Amino acid sequence: MKKLFKFLAALSALTLVMGVIGVAVIVGVFWHFGQGLPDYKQLASYEPPTVTRIHAGDGSLLAEFAREKRAFVPIGSIPKAVVKAFLSAEDKKFYEHSGVDFIGIARAVITNVRRFGTNQRLVGASTITQQIAKNFLLTNEVSIDRKVKEAILAFRIERALSKDRILELYLNEIYLGIGSYGVAAAALNYFDRSLDELTLPEIAYIAGLPKAPNNYHPTRKPDAAKIRRNYVVGRMLSDGYITPESAEAAKNAPLIVRKRSGAAVAQADYFVEEVRRELTDRYGDKRLYGGGLSVRTTLDPRLQRIAEKSLREGLIAYDRRHGWRGPLAQLDTANDWRRQLEKVALPEGLADARPSWRKALVLAVDADKADIGFSDGGRAYIPLKQLRWARAWLKEQKRGPRIRAPDEVLNVLDVVLVEKLLPDEKGKEPPDGAFGLRQIPDIDGAVVAMNPHTGRVLAMSGGFSYGRSEYNRATQAKRQSGSAFKPFVYLAAMDNGYTPSSIVLDAPFVIDQGPGIGLWKPANYTKKFYGPSPLRLGVEKSRNLMTVRLAQVIGMDKISGYGEKFGIVRNMPELLSSSLGAVESTLLNLTTAYAMLVNGGNRITPTLIDRIQGRHGRTVFRHERRLCSFCSNIEWDGQPVPEVPDNREKIADPVSAYQIVSMLEGVVQRGTGRRIRAVGKPLGGKTGTTNKSFDTWFIGFSPDLAVGVFAGFDKPRSLGRRETGSSVAVPIFRDFMAAALKDQPPIPFRIPKGVRLVRVNASTGKLARAGERHVIFEAFKAGTEPKAETIAPILPVIGAPTSDRLTTPKISTPPVGDVRGLY
Repeated sequence: MKKLFKFLAALSALTLVMGVIGVAVIVGVFWHFGQGLPDYKQLASYEPPTVTRIHAGDGSLLAEFAREKRAFVPIGSIPKAVVKAFLSAEDKKFYEHSGVDFIGIARAVITNVRRFGTNQRLVGASTITQQIAKNFLLTNEVSIDRKVKEAILAFRIERALSKDRILELYLNEIYLGIGSYGVAAAALNYFDRSLDELTLPEIAYIAGLPKAPNNYHPTRKPDAAKIRRNYVVGRMLSDGYITPESAEAAKNAPLIVRKRSGAAVAQADYFVEEVRRELTDRYGDKRLYGGGLSVRTTLDPRLQRIAEKSLREGLIAYDRRHGWRGPLAQLDTANDWRRQLEKVALPEGLADARPSWRKALVLAVDADKADIGFSDGGRAYIPLKQLRWARAWLKEQKRGPRIRAPDEVLNVLDVVLVEKLLPDEKGKEPPDGAFGLRQIPDIDGAVVAMNPHTGRVLAMSGGFSYGRSEYNRATQAKRQSGSAFKPFVYLAAMDNGYTPSSIVLDAPFVIDQGPGIGLWKPANYTKKFYGPSPLRLGVEKSRNLMTVRLAQVIGMDKISGYGEKFGIVRNMPELLSSSLGAVESTLLNLTTAYAMLVNGGNRITPTLIDRIQGRHGRTVFRHERRLCSFCSNIEWDGQPVPEVPDNREKIADPVSAYQIVSMLEGVVQRGTGRRIRAVGKPLGGKTGTTNKSFDTWFIGFSPDLAVGVFAGFDKPRSLGRRETGSSVAVPIFRDFMAAALKDQPPIPFRIPKGVRLVRVNASTGKLARAGERHVIFEAFKAGTEPKAETIAPILPVIGAPTSDRLTTPKISTPPVGDVRGLY
């Protein structure tokens, strides 16, 4: 008996010693591995990176920016079924353990011992808290050291954070495949649903993904995906979360993946990229791609679609006027031509810009048509009528001889772009199987539309195709403005005592630029001289000689001030050539300047962003800075709408600005923009063409919409003889305005106080007589309107003697030569 007591005492002592040693070992391990671990307390305030969303002005989603596509959802807003599914799949003892599930570890060890040497996958026992420690604070290294550190951090996290906060971090952070971070993103990317719209089978599938999302891909590995889903359903049944009937129905349900919809409502790539750049400059990449910003832009999707369509069709129309540059490619042999045709790459950006255009192979050429085939085996033909535009392109944008037969354009085995013909304007259907020959334009351009009263950019297209070129010609291309600058010369005149009826001499103008430089001899586009003419004609007919003579008298220092004040150019050179638009600007700047004319001379700042909100909904930026303290918490009961104070800076006399608007309306009615009259609404604007037709412009407006158009080659060269702003840019502006203002009532331009409208002869500027033709209402400032016997003065020219008498000095008229003025 004594021996038994001695043995038990020795055993107890040994057990105690071993226990002490064990505790010491555990404490030592914890002390050793617990040194230098990451600060787990940061998780209390951690906010996972979330998606920044860009919305159009109507709230439609335009784009998302994120390195990890995640939508953060508070734990209280996550459906209970989703929470239960993840607990069943990952950690059913989550609300019971203190960070590490020792029973689960023992069970995993026993299971893995049994599976050793088999092909079965080994199981793990990491709790959700341990996964948080690994994902947030450690690496994916597979080692004992990492597992011990993971356990230590799990204990510490459990003491620092509530269970709900830990689960919230997990469900929003975990990667679930196909670019989905967090359960909300997974619900959208797999099933195009919000969390509260998910069905039980869908919830179970998502809950089964954390272990290895790629192993359970729903389309590449559908069988494995269903097995994993059904496993989670079974676990939920075992844990008492669902009924046997629900479990049976979920296991038998098909696994249907739905492509996410609503990614973009309009082709606004250039606009969105400009917004992205502004956000990067304002907040940096980290906050842009992970800050969860909600950006409400100024974009009007309807106007954006119109801008894209008008620009592309205008560029294509110009390109067709200048000939055929040849096929995409030519096959060497007709053997297996369908496979060969499939391998020919489409030009970059074509799918977005012109999705209806297709690749085709020329199979035969007859006297009146060319037979074509498609890679899917379809056959069609191109009639001779659809080939007549395709005269050979020649240098300097010239064309070869007229087309009389298809073989003058196409050869057998040519790979070309074609488009199925649509009914004509009268609704007449084209012949069956008839296609038209197409060609991507070599020229490019841009369109900008904005609200002239606020500066909100409603539409922006920076080129034919963003896929072909990301270069934004609306904001990045600085090109000479040509005659589009002239209205600001005439605005300076209006502010310095002149009227639209003041007379300027349209006659040769010559300046000796100095030894060895030669003479500067600007000329009108027509190479003609028109004698004494009212200022209005100088604008409407875009007269260079009148403009430069006016600028010389007013002074380029004043005119440069207007160019800078209206934001067209910084540090504008005080040179006479600048008055004819020999200064570089962007389309956005020019359009903004014209907007400030039509809004009565009020300064505006162009903006693409209305408002930016942080991830918690607080507004961090707002473009509209006017305050209306009495606009909130009121009910409308028929009382007048509150008037928000207008704090815009006045940069021009409203009456002077209206006089220019009136003259620009004359450009559309009688001048270089008369093609726009077909729109049938009050519109104004100005053409612009630079030397040798390198750049073409039309900047114009209605009372509430300012629109700018630019067209030219990215590497500047001539657009061809007789191509001007009137022939290239005006049709784009016209088509845009016709569609934008369709079904809207005509609104006349607003006339400010102090304007006197007087009937005058549009050609002479003199008071109209009874029965006289070409009569208009001219805008004068009060006190400057002409009287019955008034004779408008002729402005003196450079070098002319001055006197109190009206004189017309003699002017030398050397030959103009090859120097062409700006139009």
